[in-house]
Amino acid sequence: MTSSPAPRPTPPRPPSGLVARRRDETHRVASPLELFFDLCFVVAIAQAGAELVHALAEGHVGQGVLNYAMVFFAIWWAWMNFTWFASAYDNDDALYRIVTLVQISGVLVLAAGVTQAFEHHDFTAVFIGYVIMRLAMAAQWLRVSRTAEGAELGTALRYAGGVLVCQVGWTGLVLLPEHARPWLFLVMVIAELCVPVYAERSFSTSWHPHHIAERYGLFTIIVLGETVAAATVAVKTAVNEHDALGELLPIAAGGLLIVFCAWWIYFVVPIHGYLHTSRESFLWGYGHYLIFASAAAIGAGLELAVEQTVGQAHISALAASAAVTLPTALYLVTLWALHARHFKVGIAQQSVLPATSLLVICCTFLGTWAVLASGLVLALGVAVGSTLTARRHTGRDRRTGTAPTA
Repeated sequence: MTSSPAPRPTPPRPPSGLVARRRDETHRVASPLELFFDLCFVVAIAQAGAELVHALAEGHVGQGVLNYAMVFFAIWWAWMNFTWFASAYDNDDALYRIVTLVQISGVLVLAAGVTQAFEHHDFTAVFIGYVIMRLAMAAQWLRVSRTAEGAELGTALRYAGGVLVCQVGWTGLVLLPEHARPWLFLVMVIAELCVPVYAERSFSTSWHPHHIAERYGLFTIIVLGETVAAATVAVKTAVNEHDALGELLPIAAGGLLIVFCAWWIYFVVPIHGYLHTSRESFLWGYGHYLIFASAAAIGAGLELAVEQTVGQAHISALAASAAVTLPTALYLVTLWALHARHFKVGIAQQSVLPATSLLVICCTFLGTWAVLASGLVLALGVAVGSTLTARRHTGRDRRTGTAPTA
């Protein structure tokens, strides 16, 4: 009787990595983890908006806007890095979830340091939060490098290296004197924007167009929702403490019209069909910094308008009106440049949003009625744009002999 051969030892399993998802994957939608990620990031956006209101109310316009731009870039860039990475490599395993939760922890640390950054120009907590987020992001790219080969391996390593090198550069926010920080910020923004271009020079990650469009759309909704929440709290506080409902109704009504129209204009047409190449998508994705920042700033402007009306803000009515109309106009122009113009035909359609933004700026000089007038102008712009689009579709359908479409 012969004995059975001893079993061969099982070779050690290689470290788990991340494999790219298919670009043409059907029914790709945002995951619950991504939605949770967005909600936590909005906490930081709310903090930045609240501090912007405080700075503007005290008359520190230049410093307040600069600090807001710097903090918002940190929030938005970390969100965008995660979003595009998840679109290409999200496998939803336990390690991926844990690393993502670490990134969320980082943004909450960043949010806790926003007040210190605005009021005392101390970016220590913001920097620590950013270190947590970026180290986690680099770790995700290193996971990709464990299973990637060839050009994809080079892309993963360049991403990881670029993130880490840029993070070293951000240490200047806590080491350099205050007057040098804006210049460092400008240099680091350029460096950060160059990382994806450098990393994907020989291999494009397999991000999903429909998924990316949905993720950006959902984040826009969340930011607009935060704007509504901030304005609602401001109106409620003013009514409870100053009994000024009559004076605040025009601001509340105009603010709602602005937010409703901002949502309408963004989602009037699907954008995923336009996102074909990385070149188009990078410009579209980068430009959303202005869309997100201006949408959030509208909420801050509405809060400021409420505070000025009840005498809590030490600024003029013109300045309070501008805090609403200028970010609204910036939102419209940026959205037209990146999004809407690709679906407009003819001078009339192309002119609606630029003309509307110009009229909104003119509303700045209407004093206490500026916010309501801006909301009415946006509503008129939406109506005109919808009418022109409907006429174009009707004329085309008549020529082709098909039924009219909406």
